[in-house]
Amino acid sequence: MHTPADGGDAQLEQWLRTRYSCRAFRPEPVPRHVIERILDLAQRTASWCNCQPWQLAIASGAGMERVRAALASRYAQDPQGKRDFGDPSAYEGVYLQRRRESGYQLYEALGIARGDRQAYERQASRNFVLFDAPHLAVVSSPAALGTYGAIDCGGYVSTFMLAARANGVACIAQAAVAQYPDVLRRELDLADNQLVVCGISFGYEDRDHPVNQYRTRRALASEIVNWIDE
Repeated sequence: MHTPADGGDAQLEQWLRTRYSCRAFRPEPVPRHVIERILDLAQRTASWCNCQPWQLAIASGAGMERVRAALASRYAQDPQGKRDFGDPSAYEGVYLQRRRESGYQLYEALGIARGDRQAYERQASRNFVLFDAPHLAVVSSPAALGTYGAIDCGGYVSTFMLAARANGVACIAQAAVAQYPDVLRRELDLADNQLVVCGISFGYEDRDHPVNQYRTRRALASEIVNWIDE
């Protein structure tokens, strides 16, 4: 059995440390056999009672362009939308601080001055053209499983993105596209009883684009763990 001391987790650490949210993609598609390999690996995700509730609709080619156009059009008409799982009631304390820090890093990488609302809006709209990625995976869960189904899907999304990283594919998980579940149901033929959790835009990264040059900070384990030994 490997232990951290002998480097048994070195490959996992590399994928975790090099994975990031890609916001600029090259146009060439990922070969189908590579996508299928990512899916095979992601299917090893643990789930409550082994339900494996995640369902994926993957758009590519003309289907991707149709979804991209539909989302961009809807966003222009209705910037808020309504998610199946609702929005957070508030970002408070350290969670608000981390959210702001991430946003400021993004804007700084793009040369957007603080307070430039028009530039903020232009960048936000990039979510709905899916950052020009060649593929979109929409993750949904049966409505009857409620929150537990969504939690399992969150685990799946994380595994999918690590598997993609291991195969040289870049991703960004997008809660933004879940603002318009009706659009996704229509364009991707999702069943009415499937609740949209998020999208994952993926493809090959544009390594030279400034938006892909920064990395967000992660909290230390000591900041999030309370040890109870007695």
